[in-house]
Amino acid sequence: MVLELPEDQPSFPDLSRVFPGALRQQRAMADLLGIAAEGCVDQRPWLRHGAWAQGVHPLRRDFPAATPPLEAAADYRFVRVAGEGVHEIPVGPVHAGTIEPGHFRFSVVGERVLRLEQHLGYTHKGIEKRFEGLDLTQGARLAGRVSGDSTVAFAWAFCLAAEGAAAQAAPARAAWLRALALERERVANHLGDLGFLGNDAGLGVGLAHFSRIKEDWLRTNEQVFGHRYLMDFVVPGGVARDLPQPALAVLRAELQTVESQVGRLQALYDEHPGLQDRLVGTGVVSPGLARQLGLCGLAGRASGQGFDLRVQAPAPPYDRLAVRMATATDGDVAARVALRFQEIQESLRLLRDLLPSLPVGPLREEAPRLGDGVLGLGQVEGWRGPVLMALEAGPGGSLRRVHPQDPSWLNWPALEHAIIGNIVPDFPLINKSFNLSYSGVDL
Repeated sequence: MVLELPEDQPSFPDLSRVFPGALRQQRAMADLLGIAAEGCVDQRPWLRHGAWAQGVHPLRRDFPAATPPLEAAADYRFVRVAGEGVHEIPVGPVHAGTIEPGHFRFSVVGERVLRLEQHLGYTHKGIEKRFEGLDLTQGARLAGRVSGDSTVAFAWAFCLAAEGAAAQAAPARAAWLRALALERERVANHLGDLGFLGNDAGLGVGLAHFSRIKEDWLRTNEQVFGHRYLMDFVVPGGVARDLPQPALAVLRAELQTVESQVGRLQALYDEHPGLQDRLVGTGVVSPGLARQLGLCGLAGRASGQGFDLRVQAPAPPYDRLAVRMATATDGDVAARVALRFQEIQESLRLLRDLLPSLPVGPLREEAPRLGDGVLGLGQVEGWRGPVLMALEAGPGGSLRRVHPQDPSWLNWPALEHAIIGNIVPDFPLINKSFNLSYSGVDL
């Protein structure tokens, strides 16, 4: 369906009244394109942060990408909570460590959180603008850098969009290798999260062991695929490199080792009373609220939202793998931890099935050729949740417009609800249990 907008004052009906998850995307659209949602209750800017002049919109055709910052950022109008004993705790936008900037404004009484409001998008990398004019190979490379911990998911979704628009499919061997890389990406991120979740709850030994396992896993990526984080492996038409025959034995042996080590650590996490005391009942998102907000991916499945693209809309080779989807209904940190353990074990099973069944054949077809104005859409179930890439082709097979959609767009608002009623020191634990992408919503 196409909605024609008036050129003088382009606008569209507010969607956030029926789907709250659309609110921030509508605000981002107003900043980037100057297209507003009629009647939307929240018209505050979301991404601009003073990086371009008021009334200028970076995704319009006439915006020069090299324009420098033109004015100081205006004060953001956070919602104020009034009442006796209420005070605010501002956190960020600059954080300790290496995470990207994001501002969190807590309204609290004592240690108990009454409200959390986020403000993100401080870097504004200009990702969508950078796609303009690139060819498909360059576009896939950039797609893999939208959110670096999901490089396989984003690159694969981009390639599916291009290949679908050209009525073309990657060779069978390439599809199997893409799935192999995607499941290794899923395992790597879950391993890292489980370590930090243990550490945030005071179990430092968990961080030590999971960090060691993840490091070994990433070193195997480097040895076998040529990159620790698997960047530039998925390319339009297929994959960039094959698995050498000796690598199959290396990967099989690693699966057995990791399965055993993760199993022992899961027993430690499950049976540690101090850890469980911190996890159970903390940061709850009920299934009803999750449904209302559109919570998706791992966080959604931990709150009763049983959806996984590998199950409900499986692209090859997932249509032959019978993925076992893990779900829970408690919606707390403990549920999100338990699902990570279950998803690691399922990914290890899938990897074990994929390795001996790799089809023989080419790795790559000729890159798709897209006609001017052709549209494409690709979706992949990344480790956080569904990753979407939408593209429109321009003249000569170039890209006119590409929009990456990270699942964090829908899940960041749920984190604001999950912290309500919890104590401030539990926020790092709750935040890590979602582990959302700052970069993925900073386009």
